[in-house]
Amino acid sequence: MSIERAYLMPHPPLAVAGIGDAEKTEIGRTLAACDEVAQEIASFAPETIIFIAPHGTAYADYFHVIPGLGASGDFSRFGAPQVQLSVDMDIELVDTIAEIATVADIPTGAGYERGEALAHGVMVPLSFIDQRYRDFKAVCISQSGMDPVAHYRLGQCLTEAVARTGRRAILVASGDLSHRLSADGPYGYDPDAPYFDKKVLLALESGNFFKLFKISAKARERAGECGYRSLVVLAGCFDRREVNSAVLSYEYPFGVGYAVARFIEGGPDESRAFLAQHDEWQATVAADEAATEDDYCKLARRSLEHMVRYGRHMKLDDTVPPEMFEKRAGVFVSLHKGEQLRGCIGTIAPTTESVAHEIVHNAISAGFNDTRFKPVHASELPYLVYKVDVLSPPEKIDSADQLDVKRYGVIVSNGAQRGLLLPDLEGIDTVEEQIAVARAKAGIPAGEPVKLQRFEVIRHV
Repeated sequence: MSIERAYLMPHPPLAVAGIGDAEKTEIGRTLAACDEVAQEIASFAPETIIFIAPHGTAYADYFHVIPGLGASGDFSRFGAPQVQLSVDMDIELVDTIAEIATVADIPTGAGYERGEALAHGVMVPLSFIDQRYRDFKAVCISQSGMDPVAHYRLGQCLTEAVARTGRRAILVASGDLSHRLSADGPYGYDPDAPYFDKKVLLALESGNFFKLFKISAKARERAGECGYRSLVVLAGCFDRREVNSAVLSYEYPFGVGYAVARFIEGGPDESRAFLAQHDEWQATVAADEAATEDDYCKLARRSLEHMVRYGRHMKLDDTVPPEMFEKRAGVFVSLHKGEQLRGCIGTIAPTTESVAHEIVHNAISAGFNDTRFKPVHASELPYLVYKVDVLSPPEKIDSADQLDVKRYGVIVSNGAQRGLLLPDLEGIDTVEEQIAVARAKAGIPAGEPVKLQRFEVIRHV
């Protein structure tokens, strides 16, 4: 057995009977398509429905599964406490998923919460299914903060777990597309948002899920979406399998993209090994970056690769430009794998005899000693991209008015607590955000007085 079919369903609470009834005519196609899905599910009669959804209990580095024998919820927060739903959980499948995912190094399980209510990301699709079909058990999984590859691999684990247990199962991927399609909508307008939805719909209509990997984190952020990760899990469920796909409806009357789609498994198809294709693509991107990187990044790369492969420091030779031996400075080395940070270690002031030695030391530390990550493995080396920031000496400033988020990094301190943030980082657009993140890194609560320092960097890529 495998996951024989899957569906994308949106989750606007106003689609539920008793909520937003005056607005239902504006999402008529969405409602009709969701009911069509519910009827198909009833006809297929699965033993188990696996839900992957946003808005529930979620962790940055863990896929959370709702625990217990069952769960329920209502729409009180949306003004309809009388609308209540409940499901029984497929405990055997939950345990099997957790076991398989853990072996695959995809942290997943139901061990962190108890007595948890269903969130609307599950309840809205469930409300349509409940009207047509109730003879099933459920598995409810939240999206995580991990990268798209981890979500795709979770989908692979779900398929393996269904096969191992022999379940007749389907997957419902809950999520909305862009939230920024209209200036009149609750989230405003972003000109990139329509392009995000177009790219997603093309991937769904064609069944070419590799297109999902090509949508950047920046594009997803600008769109304000909440369904992308659910779709990547869905894609992973059909790895190396032929898929018959159809988009049943798409509309955005409130500035939020609501798509409903169906995916039916066909036979084996090795040409659809999208994770392997993703890895090849990422290796090509990293190789292109390596071909153009400057001497500072080349030294960082050589230093870490030598330590990973041979277990010892490389000797600095005359291939290192003399200028790197002529001055001392603090240096930050950051490693990226795809769009994800893979390690970052730095020194505010010099700790070695030269910038060259500082780079060697911090590149190795970024690969082995950043406690947020496991040590870099040799298999990862072809995918890593390196950045080196050489810091100017920090200078004290009197107020945040003397900062510029693009030009200056910031150091905040309170006694022995100290946090640093580099300048010109993606997602950090204001001085206030910069200081808040630096405070958080130092463990200094908001409102506590801090001393400020600023510094400039020469960024090498």
